[in-house]
Amino acid sequence: MIPLPRILNSWKRPAARRALGIGLAVTVLAVAADRLSPPDLGRFEDRSTVVLDSDGRLLRAFPSPQDTWRLPTRPDQVDPLYLAMLRTVEDRRFGWHPGIDPLAALRAMGQWARHGRVVSGASTLSMQAARLLQPKARTWGAKVEESLRAMQLQARLGTDGVLGIYLTLAPFGGALEGVTAASLAWFGKDPVHLGPAEAALLVALPQSPERLRPDRHPAAARAARDRVLDRAAAAGIIARDVAEAAKTADIPAFQRPLPMQAPHLAERLATAAPRGAVIRTRIDGGLQRRLEALARAEAERLEPGADVAMVIVANADRRLLASVGAAHWLSRQTDLTLATRSPGSTLKPFIYAMAFDDLSLHPGTLMTDMPQRFGHWRPDNFDHDFHGTLTAREALQRSLNIPAVQVLERVGPIRFVALMQQSGIRLAFPPGGEEPGLPLALGGVGIRLLDLATLYAALADGGRVLPPSILADTPPPEARRLVGEAAARAVLTVLEDSPAPDGFAQGSAVARARRIAFKTGTSFGFRDAWTVGTSADYTVAVWVGRPDGAPRPGAMGRGTAAPVLFRAFDLLPPDHAPRPRPTQPDHALFHRAPPPALARLEAESRTDGGAAAPLRILFPPDGAMVESLDDGIGLDAAGGHPPYRWIADGRPLGGETRFWRPETEGFSRLVVTDSDGRRAAVTIRVSVPGD
Repeated sequence: MIPLPRILNSWKRPAARRALGIGLAVTVLAVAADRLSPPDLGRFEDRSTVVLDSDGRLLRAFPSPQDTWRLPTRPDQVDPLYLAMLRTVEDRRFGWHPGIDPLAALRAMGQWARHGRVVSGASTLSMQAARLLQPKARTWGAKVEESLRAMQLQARLGTDGVLGIYLTLAPFGGALEGVTAASLAWFGKDPVHLGPAEAALLVALPQSPERLRPDRHPAAARAARDRVLDRAAAAGIIARDVAEAAKTADIPAFQRPLPMQAPHLAERLATAAPRGAVIRTRIDGGLQRRLEALARAEAERLEPGADVAMVIVANADRRLLASVGAAHWLSRQTDLTLATRSPGSTLKPFIYAMAFDDLSLHPGTLMTDMPQRFGHWRPDNFDHDFHGTLTAREALQRSLNIPAVQVLERVGPIRFVALMQQSGIRLAFPPGGEEPGLPLALGGVGIRLLDLATLYAALADGGRVLPPSILADTPPPEARRLVGEAAARAVLTVLEDSPAPDGFAQGSAVARARRIAFKTGTSFGFRDAWTVGTSADYTVAVWVGRPDGAPRPGAMGRGTAAPVLFRAFDLLPPDHAPRPRPTQPDHALFHRAPPPALARLEAESRTDGGAAAPLRILFPPDGAMVESLDDGIGLDAAGGHPPYRWIADGRPLGGETRFWRPETEGFSRLVVTDSDGRRAAVTIRVSVPGD
């Protein structure tokens, strides 16, 4: 061993210092050259925009700026057998050399000297990646630049980065670039699932992609594939009998179209994303394919010009599981899940929910379905008949119009719209029109299918509204409260007992995979047929109609859209469990009989010869900060017809109480009702002395 002092002394010699200086100078020059002339990654970055499902599988791709299918591919997205074959054929020492392989270069030069021609090349995968980034004529000058760029790429990007360039840009015939596009087009599968024969063909194709195209030159493609299999067997990558068996596999005779799933949603997402983006959604790819097949089958039953749109949402996290904007993308590029249409009766459950939430209505409240005029408007029931006295529960289940308008009159159409907007739901009214009125109870408003799904999923989640979650790894927004849990559950219980469409069974005595709370709707003139339903785990929304808004006489939600909804639910796995028990099982809404003050919902007209003064709360005043004393907060009301009943934060107070003891500080809502069911409400802020 050479002593350390001798080694240190050797660096003091002039020759050693010159060598060190030259080395440092070369290093500085190399670094400067790299900074002054970085590699042009433009072609690699000009990739196809791709939209993926929740498992990372392709839903839809969009052509690159050069009109090629250039799908981004990483080494971990490709079968290891393909990578091993690629190294064996193209660059055995890939990862061991700095971008150029000196041994391969010496071998190639020796063969050229002996034979007078090129027998084997010395091009590495790094050099091929450099050539794919900047294609040039094959000259000696271009070869030198290619070698320098290869070393630059290897130093900058490493083995996986260089391999990613090759896997993304390598040509495979026609407009196919990259192994992912090639695997999907030639074999209909992702490259991570390639077999030996498939992997060998994809290794061979970039050597001469047009001369070896399987659909045009099958014999040449087969011969090239078999040569790769022989080399893989000789290198010990696969057994000889595996190689011989792979040689018997057929050569693909045509290019398959790339996946085109959720095309409407994918186009909307791609339009909003930067060019070449990889957009990962929360779509369930398998469910999406099944739902699209159902939509196509249902569209075949419809008359020309009619179409189907559907969405499925997971209630727990509002994940958008599937979205069908139209049955056939090629014939209709409009996303009908976002089309604003008249909802028919599908908003009625939320009118009742708001009334339940205020305890101005109970499912057992008696209502009168008789001819009634509201100002200058006299609505009619869909069946042009009247059904006398019945409960609110029955009125909602039978979707009667007169009771729904009566309830909306109590809730207030302006308040209804305001609560919807505060929850993030867009309701569309004619521009320059009057303020929202009672006709919105019967569909006199516009809404989107996706927003209806959002609303019904909120019912399943205790009245909490969240927009559908479409993109993976996106934090959810803060939930907004539309109604309380008790009101939401009360509506669901009513809708669960709605009669199922013909040919489907539902009810407590029927053994089905799930209980579905659903509501149908039919817009004026039979232009739109709707059904929206929710189970413990899923919400499904269906629209059937003509996108041009033309009438479809006789096409109602119950007979047209409801069967599609039940078939869509059959595509879903069983719910994990029934709906959880309410957190307030003793809430008044869950009692079969309503409180006395809510026994009957009277019409606005009076029969006692005089009109009572409006019911109003005298104390506490609306918006006030009120201090809770030992006896609580005093309650006082006037007008209407006593006796009065008070409700605090959704909880009825006993008897004709005059004081209320709040449990906590903060904002509270007080409601008073009279013997006729009239109501008044205030919102106050409660404070406790000493806190």
